[in-house]
Amino acid sequence: MPEVRSFKDFSLTFKKHPITDDLQVVKDENAIKQSVRSLLLTNKGERLFNSNIGTRLRELLFEPLDYASSNTIQEEIFSVLQEYEPRISVRRIDVDPNVFEDGYDVDLEYVILGQSKIFTADYFLSRTST
Repeated sequence: MPEVRSFKDFSLTFKKHPITDDLQVVKDENAIKQSVRSLLLTNKGERLFNSNIGTRLRELLFEPLDYASSNTIQEEIFSVLQEYEPRISVRRIDVDPNVFEDGYDVDLEYVILGQSKIFTADYFLSRTST
């Protein structure tokens, strides 16, 4: 029988738990989703004590909106998740240019280690946030 592991991280809202007065936590798949999103939104060099964490996604969004840039973005996402999120195994990353909305549609599929369920996350990357 596969080992089922539980994961727990601090919530990035840094709100206090109403009863215990401790910081709120997110667990299991929500902790993973929060971590993945945080890794993708962190610029390389942004974290003071570990400048290697992060991606060049914001920089890459100003490259031409084409499939060559899509491949570079895909490699960047795979690389950061492979290196800094050891709790998952990436199954698939699709990055497609969306010329109508001037950005990239990102579909990510991964498995949390110790589980068999496939999780998906969809992101839209653009130069400006709305």
